[in-house]
Amino acid sequence: MKSVLRWLWFMFVSLVLVACSTVKTASATNQSTLLANIQKTVVNNGAYFQNDGPADFTPSNLHLLPDAVPQEEPLIKAANQPYSALGMSFRPDVREKAYAVTGSASWYGRQFHGRKTSSGERYDMFAMTAAHPTLPIPSYARVTNLQNGKSVVVRINDRGPFHRNRVMDLSYAAAYKLGFVKQGSAKVSVERVWSDRGGTTMARTQPVSREARAEEKAAPKFLQLGAFAKLATAEAMLQQMQKELDGDEQYESKLGIVSQDGTYKLRLGPFQSAAAIRTAAQSLNMNMDYLITSSL
Repeated sequence: MKSVLRWLWFMFVSLVLVACSTVKTASATNQSTLLANIQKTVVNNGAYFQNDGPADFTPSNLHLLPDAVPQEEPLIKAANQPYSALGMSFRPDVREKAYAVTGSASWYGRQFHGRKTSSGERYDMFAMTAAHPTLPIPSYARVTNLQNGKSVVVRINDRGPFHRNRVMDLSYAAAYKLGFVKQGSAKVSVERVWSDRGGTTMARTQPVSREARAEEKAAPKFLQLGAFAKLATAEAMLQQMQKELDGDEQYESKLGIVSQDGTYKLRLGPFQSAAAIRTAAQSLNMNMDYLITSSL
């Protein structure tokens, strides 16, 4: 009898050891793989997948959240390698090339809030970010809701959605500003954008060469205050601006009039960057709707 019990005990211990050796524990390294295998969708009855959905508390001023501002950033090597998810293979395209597509976009929320994205950053459902299967990480895109015309600019820092009928997975905040958080998905246009004019809020939809970007950065920049058909009008405006500056030599010496294409342009400069222009405009309480231009 003792030998039978000893044999049964030996079999039980062996089975436990085998089971333990075949179970992988969750870790920071395989967590992204686990997340990649989750389809984040909204089902017909309005219930969100697992625990996903809007936050328990949504900031009241979320509609005032500014868009992401395109800027030049180094690509994250680990986030731009070929990969597979849900039986599909993807190869991120890290080339500087235009991208435009129309399709259905979804969003992801609280279930993923605070977890690591493919970029290594923590997902913030209240930030203007998005996930895309192949666009570079990081990169930027303008997304437009084709049903209501609303448009936002987002920073791509994650991979997904792994669904053949989805072109992009937006943060909750981006979907909120686009007006489709209650629907779960919407038909959108997605267009890649790049930084323009030294990192201002403008964005270009065509890439430029590295040489052209370096040349653009090096070129002195001016804050154009007005364009006039008559020189006398431009000179009158110049005198008015000099009075407003009230002897501020730092900026008064930067005022000038140039003639171009039959018009007389009053401008302030030169400055070496758009950031320097913004600093000057803020200190002089100028409207930043004025046009930032490069030197002639």
